[in-house]
Amino acid sequence: MGREQITKARRWVVKVGSSLLTNDGAGLDVGLMAQWVEQIQQLRARGIEVVLVSSGAVSEGMKRLGWSERPHALHEQQAAAAVGQMGVVQAYESCFQKHGLHTAQILLTHDDLVDRQRYLNARSTLRTLLALGVVPIVNENDTVAVEEIRFGDNDTLAGLVTNLIEAELLVMLTDQVGMYDCDPRSNPDARFIHEAQAGDPALEVMAAGGGSGRLGRGGMLTKVRAAERAARSGALSIIAFGREPDVLAQIADGEQLGTMVVPATEPLAARKQWLASQLNLSGRLILDDGAVRVLKAAGSSLLAVGVSAVEGDFHRGEVVACVDSRGEEIARGLVNYSAMEARKIHGQPSEKIEALLGYVDEAELIHRDNLVLTGV
Repeated sequence: MGREQITKARRWVVKVGSSLLTNDGAGLDVGLMAQWVEQIQQLRARGIEVVLVSSGAVSEGMKRLGWSERPHALHEQQAAAAVGQMGVVQAYESCFQKHGLHTAQILLTHDDLVDRQRYLNARSTLRTLLALGVVPIVNENDTVAVEEIRFGDNDTLAGLVTNLIEAELLVMLTDQVGMYDCDPRSNPDARFIHEAQAGDPALEVMAAGGGSGRLGRGGMLTKVRAAERAARSGALSIIAFGREPDVLAQIADGEQLGTMVVPATEPLAARKQWLASQLNLSGRLILDDGAVRVLKAAGSSLLAVGVSAVEGDFHRGEVVACVDSRGEEIARGLVNYSAMEARKIHGQPSEKIEALLGYVDEAELIHRDNLVLTGV
């Protein structure tokens, strides 16, 4: 993959950070926002769909409330987000309306992307909005999110949204021109990184030297990790200076701008990696030896007949581990039936599911498309 691949991307996620959006706390930089919006309109004229992930709610709320430092108390951050989100949305809506474009506000929490049903709902909504020609503006729902369900920063959110809608490109606009192999402020010999590979351990080491600004929660390290997340579904990422004139147009033209992070694996394998690493386990299915052999050899779907026991209290669409008789994990996946239903049908052939439950949703307990081997 290279810069020429970017010119072929037809679905982008563009993320804008707080320090850039609010001009380091001086208030929303509406002029700069207008420039990005105009460029997004130009991308759409090229046939490119764009989802905008925008920070700035807490920062704008702080400005409106007269606070000079980001509060530490979560309830104060939530209050600032509630106040500031109004200003951010109003500013974007005004800019997009000048180009005759409709926008939609999407506020997400971590649970929205962990729970399979809510994940599918979010994906369907975003895809529908794109099909309608609407520009979705996504932010973390800071007003209600507690520490346990926070993304932590919008770089992480942008990476997950890239997976969610299967975007081909993630662009993270920041107040830095990109990445260096060391801090250029203290080392005049610092080398600019034009291209790197997702998952390269050296990349995180180089990124770890920079912190986040006083207004944001991210930094270069979170951007590298977001690029790694995006790469799991096969997307390229660009970290670039948001104040660069026509920055999005230059990226679309394949100009050597910012730092490009390319996937290390093919999209299908990357999607399986994302499934394996992003979601929490809600229970376990104990497999018989025959099911273990079939999964390992053929990577097929898991049928109820191959399950000897069910552990945990999970719901349809949650992620469960598939373990052998010794308790060693073989695979994990998104289950089609709840724990209560699975206990009724385990060990039984698929044709008996309807008789046992009174209905049948899927012939498989876990479909192979939603199953990833972890203990081969």
